[in-house]
Amino acid sequence: MERLSRVVGPVATNVHILADPASREAIAIDTAIPSLDWIAAALAEREWTLKLIVSTHGHWDHIGDNAAVAAHTGADIAVHPLDRDRLTAPQPLFAPFDIPPSVPAVKLAEGGFIRFGTIRLRVLHTPGHTEGSVCLQADDEGLLFSGDTLFAGGWGRVDLPGGDPAAMVESIARLTGLEDQVVVLPGHGGTTTVGRERAWMELVRDGRRLFA
Repeated sequence: MERLSRVVGPVATNVHILADPASREAIAIDTAIPSLDWIAAALAEREWTLKLIVSTHGHWDHIGDNAAVAAHTGADIAVHPLDRDRLTAPQPLFAPFDIPPSVPAVKLAEGGFIRFGTIRLRVLHTPGHTEGSVCLQADDEGLLFSGDTLFAGGWGRVDLPGGDPAAMVESIARLTGLEDQVVVLPGHGGTTTVGRERAWMELVRDGRRLFA
């Protein structure tokens, strides 16, 4: 897998392009505003074809350029069904600009896979930040694209629309089942590993609650 990443927008969203070098098929994850120009240039330079735009959840800072990237590339948009309405009718809470609506054509389902070329990403439904939040696990590469579920040193906010502390506890508990060496690429901030975060994650799991 080839991977490009860029920090984008007013709340520093991590946007990713993943590609299979053999087939030159690619996907984009969390196309925040303004990511269209960067994505278009990266695809053109490498002669990659964008097959899918994946939203790990439906908050404005992860979906703002969905419509523009889809129009430019012809790629379909994918999101968990529980967050579909957040794309079709965006809730731009605190957004400094308008968030264009986008229409998902692909449903991300627990246990399903995103496929491009020979690469597969496993879909993990991890609610808590929103009802339809997902993580994407690249088993062969040992990577987890965790959206706003898991960060270096903490979890995603549960006080925004769609937030649920109890659901976040269950999602964090689930992620403790991953191996220590799995590299975590969050929706914001730096990369980490499951092993580096394990101590506090197990406190959440065993205590059945989020802590201050």
